[in-house]
Amino acid sequence: MWVSQNAVGIDGFLRMSSNSRAPVDIVSDLEIVTLYVQPRHHGRGIGRKLLKTGLQYCSDIGRASTWLAVNAENEKATAFYIASGFEKVGETHFRIGDRAYPNNILHFRLNRSGADNA
Repeated sequence: MWVSQNAVGIDGFLRMSSNSRAPVDIVSDLEIVTLYVQPRHHGRGIGRKLLKTGLQYCSDIGRASTWLAVNAENEKATAFYIASGFEKVGETHFRIGDRAYPNNILHFRLNRSGADNA
C-alpha cells in the first residue's frame, strides 16, 4: 500500500495484492485492488503518481503485468486507466448480497512487445 498525503491529511492511496487471480484468462496474479484519490484532489496528478509507483513496484518484483477491476459505469476511471496504457480484457460482476454490478477487467503489460510472464 502507498499513501499520498499532505500537511493536513491523506490525498489518496494505492493498494495492490499478489496471488490474486483475475476472473478472466490472463497470466498476472498481481491486482491493483484500490486506487483512490479524494475528489477534492482530482486533477493534480496524484492518481498518475500513485499508479506509476504501483507499476514500478510491479517491475521491481519481476512481474510483467498487473490487472484491476473497475465499475463499468465509472467512465472517468476507465478512461484514466485506458489513457495510462491498460487494455480492457473482459468483464465480471461485483456482488453485494443478491445484486451484481458490472465491472470491466483491465490489464497492463509492462513489456508490450514480449510475452506476459507474470
